[in-house]
Amino acid sequence: MKAPEIPADDPIEAHLADLTATLHGPARLKTQMVDELREGLLDTARELSPDAEPDRDAARQAIRQFGPVAELAPSFQRELTITQARHTARTVMLIIPCLLVCWYLVELSTRTAGHRLPDPLQVVVAHLGGLAALTAMLAAVSLSVTGTLARRLPLPQQLPLVVAWTGTTAAVALGLSALTLIAAAVLATNWPLTAAACLITIVFHARIAASARACRHCARLPVAAP
Repeated sequence: MKAPEIPADDPIEAHLADLTATLHGPARLKTQMVDELREGLLDTARELSPDAEPDRDAARQAIRQFGPVAELAPSFQRELTITQARHTARTVMLIIPCLLVCWYLVELSTRTAGHRLPDPLQVVVAHLGGLAALTAMLAAVSLSVTGTLARRLPLPQQLPLVVAWTGTTAAVALGLSALTLIAAAVLATNWPLTAAACLITIVFHARIAASARACRHCARLPVAAP
């Protein structure tokens, strides 16, 4: 979809377009922040303009009062980075328990059928389960740290990056889990259950991986101190 053209005689919209292109993070929050800034710029421009509608000179003065993109972006990006980190942490914390339930149901189905997973596969499942549980715990801690206190206390600089790599680790665990579920399907008599568990795992893997990539990108951008 082609981006709408910004009129050459609209300094405010051009300024907001530059800011929007600089920021990265959740689209809804970014749109809300830019819309609020637009209202502030328009109100200031109206106060500075002798006419009912702000002219270009008043718009440029309002922009100078609010500051250039280079000054505004770090403070805006901080909010976006925190929100993206919380989204990634929440995604991991909610999805991992579902993964563990899938594993349990498949293992229960296999045992009910009188079969037993090979020892190497059981070792892999045990390690993946422990790794997944650890990422869920880290996500829960990160979610609490990036809550209300994050807006009052200094946020550890590397915390969003830690959340991003936690999500990446969880995504890897999910990808390997899909392979173990496929192997378990050979022994399971309940094919619909095993196939559904494998499909759910793959979908969850894609969701966490995408969120972790976005969080990692945001974590590398400069942010302003609170």
